[in-house]
Amino acid sequence: MLVSEFQYDLPPECIAQEPLADRAGSRLLHLTRPNVDRVGGSWQGQNWHDRRFREFPELLRSDDLLVVNNTRVFPARLYGHRSGERAQRPSPYNSAAREFLRGRVEVLLTRQVSDDPNEWECLVRPGRKIGIGEKLYFGAASEGDSFELEAEVTERGSFGERRIRFVAVADFLDRVERIGHVPLPPYIDRDDRAVDRERYQTVYAQTPRAGARSVAAPTAGLHFTAEILEGIRARGIKIAEITLHVGLGTFQPVRVEKVEDHKLHREQYEIPAEAADAINRAKVEGRRVVAVGTTSVRTLENAAGLTAERTGGERVEGGRGDADAFIYPGYRFRIVDALLTNFHLPESSLLMLVCALGGKESVMAAYRHAVEARYRFYSYGDCMFIE
Repeated sequence: MLVSEFQYDLPPECIAQEPLADRAGSRLLHLTRPNVDRVGGSWQGQNWHDRRFREFPELLRSDDLLVVNNTRVFPARLYGHRSGERAQRPSPYNSAAREFLRGRVEVLLTRQVSDDPNEWECLVRPGRKIGIGEKLYFGAASEGDSFELEAEVTERGSFGERRIRFVAVADFLDRVERIGHVPLPPYIDRDDRAVDRERYQTVYAQTPRAGARSVAAPTAGLHFTAEILEGIRARGIKIAEITLHVGLGTFQPVRVEKVEDHKLHREQYEIPAEAADAINRAKVEGRRVVAVGTTSVRTLENAAGLTAERTGGERVEGGRGDADAFIYPGYRFRIVDALLTNFHLPESSLLMLVCALGGKESVMAAYRHAVEARYRFYSYGDCMFIE
């Protein structure tokens, strides 16, 4: 299967640059699948309806189980300066430091390597110029201030990927929260602002027990408000919370010609025991599992795949793991029956996942309709419900 089969034309003006004043005010494209082929073939009798997200609770069945990703986004984009290789550590902003420090550098923290909060995988810009041994300095606002954070590049990967180690400080995450910027995706053509710290976060985001955080929002969840969640629960619909910390695996570009040749980066996830019990009970009782967002899908299907390898059963087990499941048309879903999702970039792994559940021909036709109807696309855009 060719990556080019997942291309579509999108006018730049359809890319949402700002969040709506009302989280729940977005449009919703409702795609139904009358004849469901669980191995991801073409759907017959495809159909869609233009709706509003406020109608979403009424589109659910009273016995559905809704699964959400409660990860929290942290301000993972750091701006600073870089040094030369094998140079001595400077005193901040004295005359020697100004001669010593080179140009500006941008670092996007993508994954904490271990329980040690000081070692991270990241993307750096300018990627070609920053090599192993380079020192990076962040957070001095003006002359005379100390640097908040210092790091050294320890490994070099392709396409701007690096591994860096920060000089240990007791309040590392607090410092990142203070000096970091909201990691808005590159198709949002503006700097982050104070409002993004709240709006680029779901209302049900939880502060994790460990240090891992997300570097991008599970954007399908951005539409929910406390009132919408209350309306869902009022209908007797249960909600299960799981966690996948969004990293490179979610938004890395597909750089191969054949879909089957693409490999995803791993992303950390956790499924609480009570969530696993609720999911497995729903499957046994023949009730639908409705995933909110592609990150929820990847977590559930990755966990179910691991269980199937060990036991042959189609269920999930509670616990932590690393998700690297690449889902594209032809995949047989074990857990997920329906999906609420935002619109995704052309030729992206996320669009391939949506096509795997909704059928490639049906989804791509629905996308063309969404473009013609001037839906708002991507992170701050409108959404789609596939059932």
